[in-house]
Amino acid sequence: MDMHYIRRGAGKPLLLIHGIGGSWRSWQLILDTLADAGREVVAVDLPGHGATPPLAGEVSTRTLADALTDFLRLNNLLGIDAVGSSMGARLVLELARRGGVLGAVVSLDPGGFWRSWEVPFFYYSVAASVRLVRLLQPLMPALTGNPVGRTALFAQFSARPWHLPPKLALDEMRAFAASPSFNELLYQLAYGEQQQGAPRGSIQAPLVIGWGRHDRVCPPQQAPRALALFPDARLHWFARSGHFPQWDTPEETVRLVLAVTSGENLPSLCLEDNTHVATSRSWTAVLGVGLALSVGSFWLLNRNK
Repeated sequence: MDMHYIRRGAGKPLLLIHGIGGSWRSWQLILDTLADAGREVVAVDLPGHGATPPLAGEVSTRTLADALTDFLRLNNLLGIDAVGSSMGARLVLELARRGGVLGAVVSLDPGGFWRSWEVPFFYYSVAASVRLVRLLQPLMPALTGNPVGRTALFAQFSARPWHLPPKLALDEMRAFAASPSFNELLYQLAYGEQQQGAPRGSIQAPLVIGWGRHDRVCPPQQAPRALALFPDARLHWFARSGHFPQWDTPEETVRLVLAVTSGENLPSLCLEDNTHVATSRSWTAVLGVGLALSVGSFWLLNRNK
């Protein structure tokens, strides 16, 4: 399948795969830094996101992984090192499991490891947030242009949403609202086929799973589940990050990506023996959604007067 993508820099290719509702612009805080470090960065828009049209049939992790494999084969990029975020992080795990598609892999806060009450919490909280985002599109430049608005909109996704650049925030809110595949993918992530694992010794290339200690979308207690399914992986904790380390701690994210994909020894970065799992309460996210709802309701009421 042909996908829209951008290329920056020169050197060994590096694939960046965004999360649900995003686009290649989700990587804008680290894309140029990776390119300046000597990598040819290839950042795609997944089907149904950004400038890539949606798939004709089922939209799921499996079909997106198939489409990505076709894209890499078409562009002579099989074996490329890859970084994925959220849903994209699950995609790189799936492609690593299949073998012969990717090289070294960094999976940042992968979705798909929810259990019990976490499943409906994820589904309904994100679905409600996106419905609100679509309603508030006329207000988005104003909301994303100030720290209070960014905090309201991104409290579920970032440990420090008030620090996010306004352009990044507006790009993400526009992309979420415009994605024709968002609703089906969200349902598939929550209630569709569960992620299969890879037996120990089956993944030879470096594989690191990064997790934000303050992730409110994929809580940190899910990290051991991911490691249980992918025992060849090593775990890196982002101490000051929420669901998107490339937003909250971009410099640390770049260091990790460059170290993993260069084959560097990682004892100082990867904490695979650290079994302590931080828990992250969701009160900030709930308050943020509530604030955004209040702002949206006020605007809608005034618009209808």
